[in-house]
Amino acid sequence: MTLVTGASGFVGSAVVRCLIRSGHRVRVLVRPTSDFRNLAKIPVDRVVGDLKDPHSLRQALKGCVYLFHVAADYRLWVPDPRDMYQINVRGTQEIMREALHAGIKRIIYTSSVGTLKLNGDGSAADENATASLTDMIGHYKRSKLLAERAVLNMVETRGLPAVVVNPSTPVGPGDIKPTPTGRFIAEAASGRMPAYVNTGLNIVHVDDVATGHLLALRQGKIGERYILGGCNMTLREILLEVASLVRRPVPRVCIPHPVVMPIAVLSELWARCAGRGEPRVTVVGAKMARRHMFFSSEKAIRELDYAPRPPQEALYDAVQWFRLNGNVC
Repeated sequence: MTLVTGASGFVGSAVVRCLIRSGHRVRVLVRPTSDFRNLAKIPVDRVVGDLKDPHSLRQALKGCVYLFHVAADYRLWVPDPRDMYQINVRGTQEIMREALHAGIKRIIYTSSVGTLKLNGDGSAADENATASLTDMIGHYKRSKLLAERAVLNMVETRGLPAVVVNPSTPVGPGDIKPTPTGRFIAEAASGRMPAYVNTGLNIVHVDDVATGHLLALRQGKIGERYILGGCNMTLREILLEVASLVRRPVPRVCIPHPVVMPIAVLSELWARCAGRGEPRVTVVGAKMARRHMFFSSEKAIRELDYAPRPPQEALYDAVQWFRLNGNVC
């Protein structure tokens, strides 16, 4: 039996589908409030619980051989970050301790490329790009770095049989929230993005990220990190591809970075005053956009036989999924 946390989410559900296809019997840990659309018609054993509840973790891990810890609170803006640290850091520590006690044979921990330090010259960073907390922009990245450190520390000090994978920017089917990246793809496909900023992302199909998790289980080395990415693209290149898929005009206005920050501040202020969800533009997002977030997956390609597909396929599948689910007008 293989346990997957975060299984109802974007990456987690893709991991579940990949495991089922490869013959694994899968158990999922889900909260009572989880959106189960991504798990519809998938034959899994459900355990209702929470990362903050050790008893539910013990119940979920009982009889399991492998653990994929994918669950995380991924938001660029949070009115109160304490819950994010509870889930991403303390929740990770708790389930790793319980996995040790349960005798789990192998663990795949889903971290993020956000825990890596970007290269100053804009070139692609790899697993050797060690970052400090001061390099992290925003609570999500800080919490993921602290969680990753906790996992690797337990590998060294307690023999935790964990492999760390660092997905870049996954896109594709199943992005039900959607993620910040999925949101701008859907808005661009709907013609609601009149301008852009000079930044860059590493785009990868979510199903390739899922396959990378399975490859890490089979071939990854305990205590190692593997970037699961795809292709480095500027935001303009991404928007050009999306525009060609939906036959809409490409945004022509590039907004200077100094202009974006006051827009983000006002957007967050309005979100707080209005009591609504995440603002359309966040301060963290504006800060991140100043850099090209480029990464290299050469280690995963070399050691795991990881083979991501072209980004055009990832963006096509994302747009098609958003169309089917009413996110694209």
